[in-house]
Amino acid sequence: MMLAPNEFLTPADGDPVAVDNAAGQGGVLLVCEHASLRMPQRLGTLGLSDDAISSHIAWDPGALAVAQKMSQALDAVLIHQRFSRLVYDCNRPPNSPAAIRPVSEVFRIPGNEQLSEADKAQRAAALYFPFQNRITAEISARQTRGQSTVLVTVHSFTPVYFGRARTVEIGILHDTDSRLADRMLTAAADTSLYRVERNQPYGPADGVTHTLERQALPHGLLNVMIEVRNDLIEDEIGQGVAADFLSGLLTESLQQSQG
Repeated sequence: MMLAPNEFLTPADGDPVAVDNAAGQGGVLLVCEHASLRMPQRLGTLGLSDDAISSHIAWDPGALAVAQKMSQALDAVLIHQRFSRLVYDCNRPPNSPAAIRPVSEVFRIPGNEQLSEADKAQRAAALYFPFQNRITAEISARQTRGQSTVLVTVHSFTPVYFGRARTVEIGILHDTDSRLADRMLTAAADTSLYRVERNQPYGPADGVTHTLERQALPHGLLNVMIEVRNDLIEDEIGQGVAADFLSGLLTESLQQSQG
């Protein structure tokens, strides 16, 4: 039986969206679309093993921890998704085949196979629209009270993909608006701490900049997507180093834009 969108998540599941530091006064608005590996109660494990569910196919390991530390450093509001991207990838629109994947890298996702269009729409209604609408509402409220907004999304990526090692350590990604990315890459040019590259290991052609396209570009907001290789943020020390580096890079780059 088809469930109404508001019945897809049980009371025990709670809300699909979480907001940290909701009263933050900083200009940066942080977003973490792939923060969680949690599955809604009704879906069980999607037919996956515990190892698969805990792997990078289900979430971006370390990304939320880095974003939370950045939120503290920048006094930034942080909006993050509370459920796995395997249920619905909130950085993809409902018409994207990547929104609900039946296969991720080498893993079959049995619970995502043979879904009807109504099934997919239900997941979008329960997870994607509340998430993106919460970002929209935050930006609108900030505009109303005259608070500036710089949209920054935080992700992590696996060091090996389809058997191929990735040498990039931090990716600074952008869509058609490269203003902030340009400044960050210039500021990072002399660092020896990380290997920082533009639009790596993904770029806009891969469909990864959806949140930037939907939320920042229509309003002319400065924006950037950050990718951190997840072996560098496996523990609290690594997460702290990355968060400090990225917070400093953002602060320096934003000061340049005001100069």
